[in-house]
Amino acid sequence: MGSKQATEFTLSREHIELCQLLKAVGIAESGGAGKHLVAAGEVSVDGKAESRKTAKIRAGQKVSCRGTTILVKAP
Repeated sequence: MGSKQATEFTLSREHIELCQLLKAVGIAESGGAGKHLVAAGEVSVDGKAESRKTAKIRAGQKVSCRGTTILVKAP
């Protein structure tokens, strides 16, 4: 454990809901699993814990979960 990795995600529109982003990059198997990760406090956005499952994630933000950092890019 402990190895960190970064991945990029390019938006197809202005924003994506946090739980759907986790599903899209493969951290969560489903949107529901993504919601569970958020509820369990395992997700941070721009270095701060995020508890809103449907938080709107926009270009330029960084989402971290389980050792992976997602860099969100503009469409």
